[in-house]
Formats: sequence, C-alpha cells, structure tokens
Amino acid sequence: MNYILFDGTVRNSLLPFTFTRPVAEIRVGILTIREKWEKYLGYTTTTVTEEYLSEKFPMVEMEENVMINASFLPNDVLAEMVKSLEKNQAIFKGEEVIAFFAEESQEEVDFDSYEILEYNEDCLKIEHTWDIFQKNDIAIREDFELLTEDRVSQPIPKSVNVISPENIFIEEGAKLEFVTLNASTGPIYIGKNAEIMEGSVIRGPFALCESGRVKLASKVYGATTVGPHSVIGGEVSNSVLFGYSNKGHDGFLGNSVLGEWCNIGADSNNSNLKNNYEEVKLWSYETENFAKTGLQFCGLMMGDHSKCGINTMFNTGTVVGVSTNIFGSGFPRNFVPSFSWGGASGFTTYITKKAFDTAKIVMARRNIEFSEQDASILEHVFEETKKWRKE
Repeated sequence: MNYILFDGTVRNSLLPFTFTRPVAEIRVGILTIREKWEKYLGYTTTTVTEEYLSEKFPMVEMEENVMINASFLPNDVLAEMVKSLEKNQAIFKGEEVIAFFAEESQEEVDFDSYEILEYNEDCLKIEHTWDIFQKNDIAIREDFELLTEDRVSQPIPKSVNVISPENIFIEEGAKLEFVTLNASTGPIYIGKNAEIMEGSVIRGPFALCESGRVKLASKVYGATTVGPHSVIGGEVSNSVLFGYSNKGHDGFLGNSVLGEWCNIGADSNNSNLKNNYEEVKLWSYETENFAKTGLQFCGLMMGDHSKCGINTMFNTGTVVGVSTNIFGSGFPRNFVPSFSWGGASGFTTYITKKAFDTAKIVMARRNIEFSEQDASILEHVFEETKKWRKE
C-alpha cells in the first residue's frame, strides 16, 4: 500500500516551524511524525504539502493510496486501523479526518459517500507550536517503547550514577562517563554516536538523538529532546531541538522549541513564566495577533536558521521566525518576524544574500550542502513574511 501524509488544517497554527517543512517533519518525542508512522506501518511515506515545499518533500501517488493526517501521532490501535482501510473507507475522530482511502482516478473526495470508521481511543495530536514541548513527555515514553522493544541496550558505564537503569537505553557508539542519569521520572534514550560529557545531570524523560551532544556539567530536566547533531549546555528544561541546532553554553532554555540550524549565544536566557503568573500568549500567524495558550509556562519558539548573540534575553512567550539574527542588550519584542536583523533597539531586514551566505557556512560545518531547494524555500518564506517586517 502507498501511504501519503498530508498537512491537514494545522499548518498555519504550527508556524514558524511549518514555513520550512511539512507537518510530518516535526520532531516530538524521539522521532519525527513521519518516522513514527513509518515505524508503525512498516512502509515509507511521502507528503502532500505546500507547493513551494513539494520539490524537497515530494508526493508519490499510485493507483491506490491511504492519506494520513500528519497532525495525528500513531499508536498500535490507530496504525492497525489505517493498515486495514479499504476502498471508500475513512477514519474519523469526532469531526476530524485521520485517514482515508483514495484512488488515483478520483477527482475529488466526498466523505458523504464513504463508510466512516470512528476512532474513539486517546491519541496524541499536534495542533499548536506549544504542543511540541507540552506533549513531549508522553511522546518520548511512547517512542522509547517503540524503539527499544525486544532490543538490548549497550551497557551503562560503571562511572555513571544511575537511578532506574531499566528505563535507560543506550545505542551503539554513544559515549558517557561520570554523569548522573535519573530515569525514575521517565525513560532516558541515548542515540547512536551521541555523547554526554562529564558532570552532567539528566532527569528523564529525555532523548538525545543520533550524534547529539550534552556539554560539560549540564543540567537537564525532562521532558527534553535533543535532535540529531544538536548540542545543549547550561540548564535546559522541557524543550525540543529539532536537529542541527546549538544551545551549547550556560544560560537557561525552558518550555521552548528550536527548529533546525539555530544557534543560541553564550549566557542567553529565556523566560518561561510571567512575573504575574498569568496565562502566556503567543503570536499567532493565523490571526496576526497574540493568542491564548492556556499555559502558565511557555518560552521561546524559534524557526529554522535563526541565531542570537551572547547574553540575549527572551521574554516569556517569544516567537522568532525563520532566518533571524538577534543581538544587543535588552529584551527584543516577543514577536520577531522572519529575516529580521537587530534587537531591542529595532530591526532591519536581513537580506537573503547575507542569510544564505551564513547558512552555507553553517551547514558546510556538518558536511551538508545548502541546496537550491533550500534557497528556493527560504526565498518563498522571505516573500511570504514581508508584511510583518518594517522595510
């Protein structure tokens, strides 16, 4: 069977992260949403997404296809229902479609003519940016079970202080000595060729993905995910780094999400709690205003390729777009549009040539080419986000 993941209606509520990727490429827990579905289904998947993203994330359509709403995270029951779908069948949870059978010859899909299968069990759904860190605890636990079932961990080194070793899994090539791992509060997963440096103290649930690093004497609280080739240091709590991003120095990052190719300068901090303890509001790209989150704790949402200089201070509930460069004293405003250059004293436009030159250097350090596809996507984001910049 051919499985295709589609963005659904949540794409705009997951900006700035979906400016540069389909919903399926969002990382929550240990794996991306696509990786989860592929593990459960036993098949590779392709994507229906925005036209400007489709060259990098193409769709492969066959005579018979199952379309899956990528905002829903799989589990055993749901995956079995999806694998069992037949012609003219669709799975709904309430008013929302989770998956449906589609033939290449169909000109349109009319669910009134479909047999509707109700899914009434609990499942995770990613609808807002803050869901990525807020639901990361249970997502790590589910991915940990999925990835470690019927497998044996590499041995825990003797120098490691450990609580609840049965909840720790270490992949081949990982390095860790003289660290403290407390997995009594949730599982700890240490990926292939990852490294935790001496003196670090980590409380689960925690995921360090392939080739990720935790710097010397770091303090990490769950539920935190450090994506592939990412680096953390200092104090980190309930945060998700998608991949290839660095927060490698002292300073605090809490209840936050960083996309790919981000860099947080030394001694930078974000606030995750308002001084008056009120509900945090975040910038909404849908309403072009600040939206209620229902959360008391909410930190920094930073899109791909964004950077901040040393000693940067972020207010509670700050949204930073794609390819921004923030520096200087004081608090920048709590919505920084994509391709902005500056700080608390004001911003100018970060022109694409300079942004692309930096991206090429940054990605080359990891032996990854900044491709024409990448440039085309970012050019589109630059144009799409013009209205929020003062140019």
